[in-house]
Amino acid sequence: MLRRVEVAMQSPVHQLPPGASVADAARLMKDKGCGCVVVTTKGRPKGIFTSGDMVTRVVAAALDPAKAKLADVMTKDPNCVTRATLAIDALRMMQDGHYRHLPVVDEGKLVGLVSRRDFFGQEQSIIDEEDRFSEVLR
Repeated sequence: MLRRVEVAMQSPVHQLPPGASVADAARLMKDKGCGCVVVTTKGRPKGIFTSGDMVTRVVAAALDPAKAKLADVMTKDPNCVTRATLAIDALRMMQDGHYRHLPVVDEGKLVGLVSRRDFFGQEQSIIDEEDRFSEVLR
């Protein structure tokens, strides 16, 4: 039986407003040992800022983390899923989009986060099999 995202939600979600600095996000990510921060306004996801964004959009661009605002360097309007989304569909979204984190919303409000590492067993096996099959077809 296929699981829903709500069963897979293991990653804690950490959020900051768009006006927070990159330095604030970096401290939060370090303190919580997480790889991303969801940027929210009134509990609604407006963007996501990841450790990858830190490298490509801040460090490589030589921005000052104390001055740069999340609104300027976040991935805007991230894809989101609901608790009822099938876990395999969420994992496919992450695989196809080449990202590791996916906000979970309920009526547009942030309620959680799933990360690629939250998925195991059946979902990962299906994705692996699909990958092998697509390689055979190439």
